[in-house]
Amino acid sequence: MTTVATTSGSTVDPNSAVQQAAQSIVSGSTKSTMDVNSLVTAIVNAKVAGQTDTLNTKTSNDNTQLTAIGTLKSVMSLLQSSLTNLSNGTTLASFKASADGTGLTATAGTGAVAGSYSVSVSNIAAAQSITSGAFTSTQQLGSGSMTLSMNGKSSTIKIDSSNNTLSGIASAINSASDNPGVSATVINGTDGAHLVLRSTATGQASAINISTTLDSGSSSSDLSKLNVTSINSTSTTDSNGNTTTTAASTSLDTASQANWTQNTGGQDAKLTVAGTSITSPTNTISNAVSGVTMTLTQASVASSPQTLTIAQDTDGQKTSIEAFVTAYNNYISTVASLTSYDSTASSQGALLGDSMMNNIKNTIASTISKAIGTGSSAVNLASIGIALQPDGSLKTDETALTTALTNNPTKVASLFNSNDGVAAQLNNSLTSFLGTGGIIDTRTTALNADLTSIQNQQTQLASYTQQLTTTYNAQFTALNTLMSQMSTQGSYLTALFGGTSSAGALATNK
Repeated sequence: MTTVATTSGSTVDPNSAVQQAAQSIVSGSTKSTMDVNSLVTAIVNAKVAGQTDTLNTKTSNDNTQLTAIGTLKSVMSLLQSSLTNLSNGTTLASFKASADGTGLTATAGTGAVAGSYSVSVSNIAAAQSITSGAFTSTQQLGSGSMTLSMNGKSSTIKIDSSNNTLSGIASAINSASDNPGVSATVINGTDGAHLVLRSTATGQASAINISTTLDSGSSSSDLSKLNVTSINSTSTTDSNGNTTTTAASTSLDTASQANWTQNTGGQDAKLTVAGTSITSPTNTISNAVSGVTMTLTQASVASSPQTLTIAQDTDGQKTSIEAFVTAYNNYISTVASLTSYDSTASSQGALLGDSMMNNIKNTIASTISKAIGTGSSAVNLASIGIALQPDGSLKTDETALTTALTNNPTKVASLFNSNDGVAAQLNNSLTSFLGTGGIIDTRTTALNADLTSIQNQQTQLASYTQQLTTTYNAQFTALNTLMSQMSTQGSYLTALFGGTSSAGALATNK
C-alpha cells in the first residue's frame, strides 16, 4: 500500500487519510489522531503522487544516460588521442639518433633520413668571462656613465654615489632592463675585490665591451679602469694590401689587459660532420644534418671521432601502436559495461539496446576488422601481430609486432597509412561521432533539453501542490470551526433538555 510522508516525519496512507477526513465531516467531530496539516499533506500528495513519480523517474533516467554518454565520450576521446600520430603518418616516419661515444647526443625530427655520419669535435662553444683588477670593497669609483655592448646590443647605466662601488655597479648591470647579455658578480680575494663579468651566451660574437664616461668634477677617475675592449676576429693583409677578417675566439686588446684578465675566451663550437667543417655559436646544433639536432658537451672533444646513426625509431613506433591497443581495449570494456545485462539481478547497462551506441559499436568494429589494400597486398592488424579476440578486444603478440616493425616496415606503413589506413579511418569516424552536431552531441543536447522541460513541469507541479495545500487547509480550518460551533451548541441543548442518560434543566418543565 502506498504511503505519503507527512511534515512530522511519519507516513500516512492517502486513502486512510481521506476516509478519516470524510468521517470527521459525517460524525461532526474531528477526533482523528492526525492533525489538519497531516490530512492536507496526505490528500495533496495522493493527488500529485503519480505525476511526481513520473517526473522523478524521467529525471533519473535522463541523468543516468547523460552520465553513461559522458563516460563513453571520455574513452572515445582517449582512443582518438592515441591515434593522432598513427593516423597522420608521424609515428611511422619517426627516426631516432644515437652516437657511439660520449658527450654527443642527438634527436631526430621531421626531415630526418636514415644514415650514418662521422662526427669529430674540435672544441665546444664557450662563453667569455673576464675579471677586473683589484679594488677595495667600499671604494667609490666616481660618477658618470657606463655603456655595455655585446653582439650589436648595448645598455647605458648611470653611475653616481648610490651605486659607484663594485657591488653597486654589479647590481646595476644585472638589473638593467636592456642588459645585452652580461651577468656580473663581485669576488673578494686576498688582494681586494674584483668585478667578474660573464656573457650569458656562448660564441665568439658574444664578446663583452665596456666604455665609461666620467662626469666633470667627478671625485675619482677609477671608473675609467673598467673600460674593456674584446676582440673576436683576426685580420690579415696580403701582399696586395687586401685585408681579410676572420672570426676568432675572444681576447682582450692590449689596453684592456692592464685592468682586466680574460678567464675564458668566448668561442664557437667547431666540428666536422662527414668531413664537412661546421661552426656554431652554441652547443646545440640543428642545421648540420637535415632533421637532426645535436648537443655537445666537453666530453665529445675527448671521444672524437664518433659515429652518428639515424635509424627508424621502431621502439617509439611499437610504443605508439601498443598505446592504441590499450586505449581500444579500454573503449571495449567500457562499452561492454554500458551495454551489459544481468538476468539474475534484472539489471542492465544504461545504453543497452541504444541505437546511438549500436551505431558507434558497429562502425568501429567494422573498421578494426577490415583489411587495408586488396589482393596479396592486403594487410590487417593480425598481419603485424595484433589479433582480434572473441570479446572484441585486441591482443598483441610482442614478438610478431617487433618483427613486423623491424623486417617489414612497409607492411606496417601500409596498414597505418595516412590516407585510408586503419588509424586514419578510425580517427575520421571518431571525429564524426564526437564533433559538434555528431550523434553524441545531438543526444546530449536532447537529454539536456528534456531535463529542462522536466524541471519546468516540476516547478508547475510544485505551484499546483501549493495551491491545493492552501485550498484544503482553508476548507479543513472552516470545517473545524463549524464542528467546534456545533459541538458547543450540542452541549448547550443537552444541558437544557438532557441526553440519553441525563435530564436537562427543562426536561420536566410543563
